[in-house]
Amino acid sequence: MARPDPYRLTGTPPADSRGAGTGGVDLTRTLLWSLLVLSAAANMATSYGGSAPWINVACGVVTLLSAGTLAVRRLRGRR
Repeated sequence: MARPDPYRLTGTPPADSRGAGTGGVDLTRTLLWSLLVLSAAANMATSYGGSAPWINVACGVVTLLSAGTLAVRRLRGRR
């Protein structure tokens, strides 16, 4: 009796759980990446522009929070 090949792909692949109607695009992740890029650019511009230090700190905090949120979401998604 022949045993089935465990590495053979048969049937339909499982559905993507990230969003059926959006084509798998994660809106939150897209917004977080956009916020990260914009806040990093603003942080760099305020650093070189010589503006008030509180603006630089605020941009840095937003950059740090968005990067941290992206990292946490990525690590939780691996489980």
